[in-house]
Amino acid sequence: MEERNKLIQLKNITKCWEDGQMVLDDISLDIYDNEFITLLGPSGCGKTTTLRLIGGFEQPNEGDIVFMGKRINDVPPHKRNVNTVFQKYALFPHLNVFENVAFPLRERKLPKDVIEEKVNEMLRLVMLTGFEHRSVTRLSGGQQQRVAIARALVNHPKVLLLDEPLGALDLKLRKDMQQELKKIQKATGITFVFVTHDQEEALSMSDTIVVMSEGRIQQIGTPTDIYNEPQNAFVADFIGESNIVDGIMLSDYKVSFSGHTFDCVDAGFGKRESVDVVVRPEDVDIVPLEKGMLQGVVTSVTFMGVHYEIIVDIGGFKWMVQTTDYCGEGEHIGIYIEPEAIHVMKKSEYSGMFGDYSSFSNELDELSDAESEMEE
Repeated sequence: MEERNKLIQLKNITKCWEDGQMVLDDISLDIYDNEFITLLGPSGCGKTTTLRLIGGFEQPNEGDIVFMGKRINDVPPHKRNVNTVFQKYALFPHLNVFENVAFPLRERKLPKDVIEEKVNEMLRLVMLTGFEHRSVTRLSGGQQQRVAIARALVNHPKVLLLDEPLGALDLKLRKDMQQELKKIQKATGITFVFVTHDQEEALSMSDTIVVMSEGRIQQIGTPTDIYNEPQNAFVADFIGESNIVDGIMLSDYKVSFSGHTFDCVDAGFGKRESVDVVVRPEDVDIVPLEKGMLQGVVTSVTFMGVHYEIIVDIGGFKWMVQTTDYCGEGEHIGIYIEPEAIHVMKKSEYSGMFGDYSSFSNELDELSDAESEMEE
């Protein structure tokens, strides 16, 4: 693997508000050159504060922020080689598209022809060629967003900070912009630090995901690592749907849960250690009752377009199964789980808080999404 350059280092950062409330609790993080890194977590976990510390809009109470080898704790925002795109794009309403993007270059008093060349290059990059003279107030949300990104990139900062920049867009546009941003990051080679509470957004865009909860980093890894190898129940639950049950590690490659002993691919736990076991809903196979390792009763079925989401009561614990095979409510079914589908995790402070679908409903999910967007 090529040697990657560390661009930003956060070293043992602690941040408290004036009232003594802890926002960040001793976090350390390395951000590399030419990386798309996403800070992911629920509202109030400290992700935006981390971004603001990198941008210079907040100062840490303890710890150091190091940028290209130099400590920058006291360097003001405009002197950092970092630009920020906020959820509210903060465009200048009295200037047209061209002048909005040109603004940082005019501040630097660059020659007219250089400004023209750089602005046109940026508008090409964000696919807004031909919009130069359009008033920004006459643009759609997605177009305004792209102007804000072009303006932030025109000075070629080393780092672009993006704070929930897609939050205000509708779903389809949001998906398109996710692809766009990834392309722009690859094309410019600029490090993007992106903040979101949307797991799918993080999984589809990032090279590296930093999962945060309650002011602490829970896990850092690639999207595949975080999805397939979550380190604790919080990460497993926050990224995608997860059945999380109590288990006992009988020995290497043998785990017992829900009254059955399973072969698994995990090792290195203590003998008879209590563990959390994650099984993703798409990895559960429904089989005839007599062929099942576990048996259960279907309590609800929801058609999701491509697959069904089926809630199954197995010994009083509600599992979610995602399958293209239809099962009816009240049906008794068997469940089969391959060794590779079982992921064993150490117990943590989050054990027992997630992974049972007793109170599950799509409406609840959508409500909590809407609420967290209002809080942000």
